Amino acid sequence: MAQLEAQGLVSSLVRFETLFGGRTNRVWKVLGGDNDAVLKLYRAPFDNPLFRNDAESEAKTLQALKCTGFVPKIRATGAFESSNWVLYDHAPGTPWQEGVQKVAQLLRTLHESRIKLDAPAGCNGTGDLEAHALRILAKCRTNSKSRMDRYKPKTYIAPTRDTRLIHGDPVPGNILVSSSGLTLIDWQCPAWGDPCEDLAIFLSPAMQYIYRGAPLTTAETDMFLTAYGQPKIAERYNALRAWFAWRMAAYCLWRIENGALDYSAGFDLEIATL
Repeated sequence: MAQLEAQGLVSSLVRFETLFGGRTNRVWKVLGGDNDAVLKLYRAPFDNPLFRNDAESEAKTLQALKCTGFVPKIRATGAFESSNWVLYDHAPGTPWQEGVQKVAQLLRTLHESRIKLDAPAGCNGTGDLEAHALRILAKCRTNSKSRMDRYKPKTYIAPTRDTRLIHGDPVPGNILVSSSGLTLIDWQCPAWGDPCEDLAIFLSPAMQYIYRGAPLTTAETDMFLTAYGQPKIAERYNALRAWFAWRMAAYCLWRIENGALDYSAGFDLEIATL
């Protein structure tokens, strides 16, 4: 607080209200001043094998997308002791619960933005997805690892040349709904990659269960893919769906072993799709 005040980013009269929606970093709503803001202090030592936690990437992406209207406006970024932080305008709204068509349209708008950004490469094709899942499983210890071999997909899908800027973590908790539309938050793992990656994360039964309490129905998934409005990308997603599920099951297993027991149901849901 003293550092932010010294830099003229907040006054001594503001209040910091803890926000509990995130699962990795420490986040506060900054109340007071001209407009409310959000302060995110990154938990650097948490090495997540699926979702990167890169403060610099978030700051650069928010800056690049500032004119789109679907991201919060960044105010400042910096470091405190051994951790990084970002400060951005508070985005009104509540985490997404229903209405898949609007999310599909939001992700299509992002994927068609063609904004140039120096971002890491995402997984592209079955070779990348297999290698990524195996790296996650290498971090696991339980006997459930052996179950994963039985469900490993056999198909091969080549990488796409049509890579786009993707969010990397468009789970329901990172999509805020308000009267003015949808806002995408938590941009700590953007990538240049296959847009199917974003579709798979949002449609994942495990992620829907973790953040919303239930997976999407088949009808909701079909509505989402139709509303996305890109039949070739939807067809590619369906071809890759089993590989995305296999990787997500590996991730759920890793989360369970690291104390997140609510991922047990997510693991079962992903295995069921396989």
